[in-house]
Amino acid sequence: MQGEDPFEQGTASILRQPKAVWATAGASVVAFMGIGLVDPILPSIAKGLEATPSQVSLLFTSYFLITAVAMLVTGFVSSRIGGRKTLLAGLALVVVFAALSGTSSSVAELVGFRAGWGLGNALFVSTALAVIVGAAAGGSSAAILLYESALGLGMACGPLLGALLGDASWRYPFFGTAALMAIGFVCITAFLKEQPRPARKTSLLDPLKALGHGGLASVATSAFFYNYAFFTILAFTPFVLNMTPYKSGAVFFAWGLLLAVFSVLVAPRLQKRFGSLKVVGGSLVLLAADLVILGYGNHTTAIVCTIVSGAFIGMNNTVYTELALGVSDAPRPVASAGYNFVRWFAAAAAPYLAPKIEEWSNIHIPFVVAAAAAVVGAVVIWVRRSALSHEAAELEPKHATEDGVTVFAN
Repeated sequence: MQGEDPFEQGTASILRQPKAVWATAGASVVAFMGIGLVDPILPSIAKGLEATPSQVSLLFTSYFLITAVAMLVTGFVSSRIGGRKTLLAGLALVVVFAALSGTSSSVAELVGFRAGWGLGNALFVSTALAVIVGAAAGGSSAAILLYESALGLGMACGPLLGALLGDASWRYPFFGTAALMAIGFVCITAFLKEQPRPARKTSLLDPLKALGHGGLASVATSAFFYNYAFFTILAFTPFVLNMTPYKSGAVFFAWGLLLAVFSVLVAPRLQKRFGSLKVVGGSLVLLAADLVILGYGNHTTAIVCTIVSGAFIGMNNTVYTELALGVSDAPRPVASAGYNFVRWFAAAAAPYLAPKIEEWSNIHIPFVVAAAAAVVGAVVIWVRRSALSHEAAELEPKHATEDGVTVFAN
């Protein structure tokens, strides 16, 4: 109906989906759980393996470094073997390396197994949205909303699962993830049929070539600095809070709930009212302020600021996705791969650098650096605001009628 909010249409039809869509979305929840799974058990892992915070933080660094590089490969693979086989290959790798992570006897082993896990996760999440959109009923808006919901739910439940299983042993969350992903593998095998392959195969260099576009390069650069701030919170804050797995899990569960709510429900409405660039710029500045207060506040203040940061991160995730996929003239899967290739390097750097910065200075400075990174991200958006608005407006008609679908950008 003319004038009806497409977001409301997506909300109405999100529950009326085929089994294949639910199977893929369910596996997506577990895949995103793997990102925050280790949060509440980082101190336990450090104690169990007699490691320092900077050594344990390599669990994130290896995971996201491999994920970043794998973004150049996923389109190449999926355009040749198809979405279903790519999903199953990613799930199989996660099952194997998550289980192996639980058997680790040293930090070096665990870091290596997390790298293999990152490769599997990259193959899965980079293909999941394309598969969901291709199989969903009710149009792409409902499919994307379902995918965003899976992301938020996974980010919220990952720390909770890590806390519940990790209270007994830091090894159990890894075994639990392997079991859940194995169930996802069976469900996708049973319910998902092969999706049509793209008419044109993606080369390994296509995502890098896409970054030659000024708009996409600007968004990716801004997202790089934003992700440094994001993953300073995710990977470094558990050491600062220094809580039991249960308490830390509860904090990051609340953080994940805010992330989900603001990503799926709040961000689209704010975008409609104020525009994407104002929303992401304002959210980055607020995130920077939150980080400074987190770094210099007392323990209770640090807990509150950690939870509140989920709201800003949720809004940024949604807006950055749309900006990255709306400003480039490259096919959406290729643009998304190039964008993710850049921004995941920050997710790899922050968990390693934050503890090192603390060792070189004090516990406050890593949060000041993260806040400065968020401000730089906002400055990039502000400096490029006219060009980004113009490029997105010019490409909107093309993307609105495109047969291609997006891949993971959150």
